[in-house]
Amino acid sequence: MDLEGKLALVTGASRGIGRAIAEELAAHGARVALNYNSSRDQAAKVKSIIKGSEIFKADMARRDEVSEMFSQIHRKMGRVDILVNNAGVMDLMDFEDFDEKRVRRMFDVNVMGYVYAALEASIDMRSTGKGIMVNIASNAGIGTAAQGTTYYAMSKAAVIMLTKRLAFELGHSGIRVNAIAPGWVESDMTLSGKSEEITEMLRKNFSQKTSMGMTGKPDFIAKAAYFLCSDNSRYMNGQVMVVDGGRTDNLTHSL
Repeated sequence: MDLEGKLALVTGASRGIGRAIAEELAAHGARVALNYNSSRDQAAKVKSIIKGSEIFKADMARRDEVSEMFSQIHRKMGRVDILVNNAGVMDLMDFEDFDEKRVRRMFDVNVMGYVYAALEASIDMRSTGKGIMVNIASNAGIGTAAQGTTYYAMSKAAVIMLTKRLAFELGHSGIRVNAIAPGWVESDMTLSGKSEEITEMLRKNFSQKTSMGMTGKPDFIAKAAYFLCSDNSRYMNGQVMVVDGGRTDNLTHSL
């Protein structure tokens, strides 16, 4: 229970990777603040599973809502020790299909939402002289040949650079900032609304693109997040942990 006494905020915690991370951190003793935007019923279900957790509504693209969420967390649970920026939007479109409203929404959630949460959390962490931030990026932010990922990949590349800059600027305050770049993960985001036939096709397609011949599960990412939130990674800062079954390496060797 090495995270006992720590308060962790996980954004986008009502499903998929966010839920798995929240459950993993709680299993290691952390108290968990669960952020959600629209999926209140799902967030309440997660709360019922994780003892001592609380749910907090906020659209991470709205700085006023993020600020209010932190105020509520302070009143109910205390100062945030660990921030996991996970809430995200994946809206697929090719370069020439540019839709400004959709692209701005993706950047507002995927990038500015991380900035807003980090700004608030850094105040708590500076006051105690220590803290941990983990940003969920994507291997698309490193390099991808997947169709329709132009603007999504841009947003995740921005998360990677944000991680490195925050590590540099906040490190002297005792705050470590790292990122995880998952590959394709079987989750609500990637499989929602898909038929069983399409789901199996996706599993086959993405497993063939990894050197391990398998697809990712939310639990794989959760284990990596726990590592970055624990003292096991105490000498890591500004790093991007790629968890994609060797997909990125495969892409490099296929060039």
